[in-house]
Amino acid sequence: MIIVLPVKNLFCNVPIFAGLDDKALKLLLEDAESAVVPAGDVIAREGDENDRVYLIEAGEVSILKNFTSPKPVLLATLGPGDFFGEMCILETLPRSATAKAAAETKVVSVASSAFYRLFEKLPRQHSILLLNMARDLSRRLRRLDEVFAARQ
Repeated sequence: MIIVLPVKNLFCNVPIFAGLDDKALKLLLEDAESAVVPAGDVIAREGDENDRVYLIEAGEVSILKNFTSPKPVLLATLGPGDFFGEMCILETLPRSATAKAAAETKVVSVASSAFYRLFEKLPRQHSILLLNMARDLSRRLRRLDEVFAARQ
């Protein structure tokens, strides 16, 4: 894939990629794919095998649990600069939630195999990425804890 400056800028503004050097970003961008998703379409479905991390360039994405049930639970609403699907880098389990475009949304996705190549070729950069992911997952868990505690 041709490295497009706006996509590289998007990567630079996503927290899990903070601190990665140009060589690491270039390696990840080699497998990047862009897509425009119409409002209402599902990007990734709970229970599906899907090995891509998604970055939101424009639009809005709803993250839903129990999407096919009569009362799906909205876990988060994400916008430009946010990301989802990062758990596929850490584990090979099916998707834990559904990501649905709440408005027309432009996403850039990267396959988990690109992150493995980062590990093989630039292990220090991969370590930075994993530390950033751990911090972000901790932040998200804290936020969910607060929401859950407020319901009690």
